[in-house]
Amino acid sequence: MFFRRSPRQSTPQTVQGEQADSASTSMPALELESVSVFTELPEGGHRRILKSVSLRFTAKRTAVLGLNGSGKSTLLGLFNGLTHPDEGIVRVNGVDTLQAPSRGSNGIGSQGAFEGVGMLFAQPEAQLIMPTVAEDIDLSLRRAAAVERTALNGEQRRERVRELLRERGLERLENQSVFTLSGGEKQLVALTSVLAAGPQILLLDEPTTLLDLRNRARLLKHLESLDQMLVLSTHDLDLAASCDEAVIIHDGCLLARGDAAQMVQRYRLWCAEGFPNEGAAEGTDSAGGAHER
Repeated sequence: MFFRRSPRQSTPQTVQGEQADSASTSMPALELESVSVFTELPEGGHRRILKSVSLRFTAKRTAVLGLNGSGKSTLLGLFNGLTHPDEGIVRVNGVDTLQAPSRGSNGIGSQGAFEGVGMLFAQPEAQLIMPTVAEDIDLSLRRAAAVERTALNGEQRRERVRELLRERGLERLENQSVFTLSGGEKQLVALTSVLAAGPQILLLDEPTTLLDLRNRARLLKHLESLDQMLVLSTHDLDLAASCDEAVIIHDGCLLARGDAAQMVQRYRLWCAEGFPNEGAAEGTDSAGGAHER
């Protein structure tokens, strides 16, 4: 099962960081302006993980393509506070994220620019932190209520938890330990916990990587039904091709952006024949060597 592509005008293709505005104006917006992210090297100095990336996401579903270590997860993390830019500006719905506090570990924002952004990880154990399914979703509801300064009593929250589980076909798991769930069940419960906060934007970091075919189909069925804007990093090229747009990242650089199916074709070609920026010093500045700050 794959996404049904949203009706929209064709997306102009851009290569090596050139920008093209999406035809969609109804979706929330995620934006990077000349963003670089560094990591410290054991021998001293720094290496760039992302290299002066400028990019704007506005399509309903966008795939982020790249080899392992290309910077995909770092890019997604910029939009929920898990990663901070060392250079440049990150905006969520026009708000500079450096003006907003960092996020919690359950994919639920606290306030500021990150309130409307949820994130689902490849390994759901990273965000299922309460003993039972109901308690984990209840925690998300309480965090969301604190952000919105609303109050639900215990019985109202319990009913909301049951409602959310019914929507995902997970009622039987309400009182089950999260540690006894199958991989597919964990991923669906994690998704339910994230959605409990009502995010406008959902980031998915390789969400199908650890799932078998049956659970992959279950997860994609639920994602297909969502109204939220989705940005997902993936090695699943069939899934990526069914998105509206795709971007290609390699060695921390934005190489191309455009129609998802066409970007998948280009990515396959580059994987076979080499990427345009290969041959440059891996992870270093143009001057050579590590970046010193």
